[in-house]
Amino acid sequence: MDDALAKRQAIALWKEGIGFQAAGDYQRAIEFYSRSIELHPTAEAFTFRGWAYHFLGRIDDAIAECKRAIEVDPDFGNPYNDIGAYLLAKGDFEEAIGWLEKAKLAPRYEPRHFPYMNLGRVYAAKGMVMRAIAEFEQALKIAPGEPTCLEALARLCAVLN
Repeated sequence: MDDALAKRQAIALWKEGIGFQAAGDYQRAIEFYSRSIELHPTAEAFTFRGWAYHFLGRIDDAIAECKRAIEVDPDFGNPYNDIGAYLLAKGDFEEAIGWLEKAKLAPRYEPRHFPYMNLGRVYAAKGMVMRAIAEFEQALKIAPGEPTCLEALARLCAVLN
């Protein structure tokens, strides 16, 4: 099989995996992501397989998948953000910050406001209210009206009053 065909088939398998993941069938999604990776490894397939592992409570596996995604395509920002989010969930705020800052700088990344939101969560958890507010405000510049940001800002501003 030529590389172009393998890549097209891998992308089709990845997209099928997304459908299973959206339906909550994480094991089946992982199967499709794995088949996609076998045909043609992509940062997207590794990242989404990590996301599926996350939903199964396999956080360390999720982080490992994101690191593999970065090896395949260091310009793809989603795995940096996802690692930061997984570390945030584990309470490892200091390590999360570095990954989230890398996500902000990644050339290829959508939705671009997520690392700002996650950094806002990190700084809020650390009691750094002004830093948290600044991150949520930056997220709103990118995604005006984003409800999670607006809610977080309202809570943080209430703390200041």
